[in-house]
Amino acid sequence: MKNVLLIGDSIRIGYDKSVQKTLEGIANVYFPGDNCRFACYVLRYLHEYKSLVKEGTVDVVHWNAGLWDCLRVYGEVMTPIEIYSYYIERVCRHIKELFPDAKVIFATSTSVQTEKMEKNFIRYNNEIEKYNDAAVQIVRKYGFEVNDLYSLSVSLEPEAHSDAVHYYTPIGTEKFTDQVVSHIASELGIEEVPTYKEVLHKDKPIGF
Repeated sequence: MKNVLLIGDSIRIGYDKSVQKTLEGIANVYFPGDNCRFACYVLRYLHEYKSLVKEGTVDVVHWNAGLWDCLRVYGEVMTPIEIYSYYIERVCRHIKELFPDAKVIFATSTSVQTEKMEKNFIRYNNEIEKYNDAAVQIVRKYGFEVNDLYSLSVSLEPEAHSDAVHYYTPIGTEKFTDQVVSHIASELGIEEVPTYKEVLHKDKPIGF
């Protein structure tokens, strides 16, 4: 079977098991047990994530990074956008080196409910959009596809949120899983997208 590698932050953690279950019997889906956090964290551990796939090559890499980078702690953004862009570029180059034959999909960072966040630990959607735009310009230079999870997230009703940042709800999990699976199926040449199978993530997010 084909091999799919999912890499990303706690948004990815919300859909990875349901993507794995939905693609069961169609593709092997692998993902790290840790929250992949910042773009620089992805760069640091990318070669270790590759080792998760024990047999065969990786056919699709689906990844995201950004919500940790644009987080503001005590007023300052964690990763200035020019540094974020620098790391996204390096991740793209490293993906090309490690997975030369893989189709690559970059997922945009999702929207948040700023009004429900603490003033010293906060994200703003207008900044998330800027970080997304910067990343998309870079990943497209490398021929990567873009899965616009941000647009999907803003289209969902407030009840899809499990907290100010995450979507660990039945409707949120289904919507994100369906869109991720649809993009993966397209890259694998699967004409009939498999039916969604729910696996809800119930643990508290790490460091959101």
